[in-house]
Amino acid sequence: MKFLEPKEAIKQNSFILIIIGFTGYFLKSSPTALIPVVFGLLTGVCYLLYDKNTKLVAHISLLLLILILISLFMPLMSRLNASDVSGFIRILTMQITTAYCVLCFVKSFIEARKK
Repeated sequence: MKFLEPKEAIKQNSFILIIIGFTGYFLKSSPTALIPVVFGLLTGVCYLLYDKNTKLVAHISLLLLILILISLFMPLMSRLNASDVSGFIRILTMQITTAYCVLCFVKSFIEARKK
């Protein structure tokens, strides 16, 4: 499996969190749907600052990604219990892309450690 560079993974994940978060907000009119948008904006800032201090920003980004991944479990279960298929798919998509982004970082950290 080919992994993206962490900076590119952050950019794509940020975009997906923002788009899906706004989509959920407009479909459900729930302010909690904007939480992924906030995380998407924070990871977007990390993307913009990535080249300034790669090591620090990479660790901050990874921390944010893990928080995102963990915080999406409860909404995923509530969408499953409510039989809200579109909500379930939106949240699952955000979780999958965030998990992929975390894997990109882990792979990058392992490669850096080998060097």
